[in-house]
Amino acid sequence: MGITDRALWTSALLLAMVVACSPQLDSDIAPQNAAEAKSESERGTVPAGPFRLRYQIDGVGKPAIVIGSSVYLPRAFSQNLREHLRLVFLDHRGYAPSPGPMDATAFSDDKLIDDVERARQQLELGRIIIIGHSIHSVMALEYAKKYPDNVSHVVMIGSPALNADNDRLMAQYWEKFASPERKAALEENQRRLPDEQLAQLPPGQRFIQTYIRDSPLIWYDPHFDSSPLWEGVESNDDYERAFELGLVFPKYDITQGLDTFDLPVFLALGRYDFVEAPPSAWNPVRPKFHDLTIRVFDRSGHWPHYEEAAVFDKDLLRWMEDRQ
Repeated sequence: MGITDRALWTSALLLAMVVACSPQLDSDIAPQNAAEAKSESERGTVPAGPFRLRYQIDGVGKPAIVIGSSVYLPRAFSQNLREHLRLVFLDHRGYAPSPGPMDATAFSDDKLIDDVERARQQLELGRIIIIGHSIHSVMALEYAKKYPDNVSHVVMIGSPALNADNDRLMAQYWEKFASPERKAALEENQRRLPDEQLAQLPPGQRFIQTYIRDSPLIWYDPHFDSSPLWEGVESNDDYERAFELGLVFPKYDITQGLDTFDLPVFLALGRYDFVEAPPSAWNPVRPKFHDLTIRVFDRSGHWPHYEEAAVFDKDLLRWMEDRQ
């Protein structure tokens, strides 16, 4: 499959990890009673037009909505973080159970963003931290731009910079920085499961199988097998079809609206993330933000919150403490 424009957008998904070291924090994000933090998850749905968006709430502390899939996202964040934050894992329409055939307008940017606000209101969360991974980090940022009074912090993980040079920089980074072993692993994976075979699958399954196949582009460990972590994940065929056609979250200028946007933003990037442009792609974008902290994780690919969970948690919580 190689590095394509589609690869830039693939992600918004998976996994889990536990463990972590717990920093000394002040009362707002300090650890809660361990037994309380490990209590049973709260689950339910939020009506959004014809969709019912599932959610799962884990942990205690300041509420944080994590946008994407309520099935895979709980696997991607540590138990330690649940002892500091009340994590609300929320489907967006592309990962909610399908209500039947839908055209691309059902997945417009505004509808996806307004669904988050609908969930915040229904769950009576008050002012929230908004968290997104990959393209969902752009959704998180756009939500915060539209509803700034409802957000205290923005967390973007593995986000594309969305500048005009992204594709060129991404391909260049792969050619210069990826090891021969990593390149050989991708070539072998693509030989075993060629694009022609993937093309025979429904769009939702094609996305998942491509993501699993292209692990050398995504993970610090180029041989990582993420397939067990996709169990039960639904990817809506109409959403993925519209996404493939560029009708969902088309490329646009991420800096629009930043001149009046002053919320603190934490951007976590992986040194071995080859489905996005390298961290240097953020250099022309960074001055547009009023308060942007960029943290590059040296032993991570596209998923630093999973691949270096303990370090990620510590850095994120320290940053939040500094910006109370």
